[in-house]
Amino acid sequence: MAAEPLIEWPKPILELTSFIAAFLTAGAAGLWISVLRSMPGRHAGADERSVFERISVRAAALGLMGALINVMLIASRLPANAARQQLTVPALIAGTPMLAIQVGLTIASLLGFTFAAIRRPAGWPVAVFAVIAIPLRGALFGEWTRMVKPTHMLAGGLWIGTLFVLVVVGLAIVLRSGLSSDRRGAVVAEMVNRFSPLALIASGALVFLGVVAAWLNLKYVAALWTTPYGYALIAKLVVVAGVVAVGAWNWRRVKPRLGSEAGAVGLRRSATTELLLAAVVLLITAVLASLPTPELHGS
Repeated sequence: MAAEPLIEWPKPILELTSFIAAFLTAGAAGLWISVLRSMPGRHAGADERSVFERISVRAAALGLMGALINVMLIASRLPANAARQQLTVPALIAGTPMLAIQVGLTIASLLGFTFAAIRRPAGWPVAVFAVIAIPLRGALFGEWTRMVKPTHMLAGGLWIGTLFVLVVVGLAIVLRSGLSSDRRGAVVAEMVNRFSPLALIASGALVFLGVVAAWLNLKYVAALWTTPYGYALIAKLVVVAGVVAVGAWNWRRVKPRLGSEAGAVGLRRSATTELLLAAVVLLITAVLASLPTPELHGS
């Protein structure tokens, strides 16, 4: 008999798509929480307010893209899940409270980001609440272990996803704006300073939840160097260490230099390196999530 394939395609692609959606929604939410919610200040001029309005709209558009992907992923899985239980899709949703909450919150995030993208700021709190509540919904039912993976993804999204939105939307718009060179540098510095506390908290949560997830999935320590799952996890940890190292460099060496436009450009360059390494982590994680977890000896 032919051996069963280690990975069933297109599972890694679906996992990667799910990660991208989570990072887009969490990244947009993180930018609103840390930056957009309180900027610009009351004394900002009309030009600066216009800059932040454009940032808000484009960040919401990225969040909307992620929410749309989530809707399509859920819609693609529901018919097969319902068929396995010999139910209709509405009956499956109605009879599965966690699924019903997920569907409702996903739709809420879609609507919230849509309103924010058409310059209705009230959409932001709705979208942000939904994005954070989706991975935490298991707490309502005591499903603590099932929360590890989604909250791990949320933490990653609030760190790397927010950094991505900050770089490709926030920094890009500010540095190309009509603000004076000194003001561009000052605005970027303030944005980064406001993002830093969220990045520190989210990165710490990411590491902690990653350790918990590895412990739950590995089952025994030797699996780390004796199974394909362990090999992929080691590869992921090596690249994650690179992301953390670059992030620490940005925080300790690059961030203190902010305040000028040159400093902002330097940050964008080093943050891009951090994001490229994070993209490699996502690719490895998609493969890791598609591999069978190790079995205990004798099970």
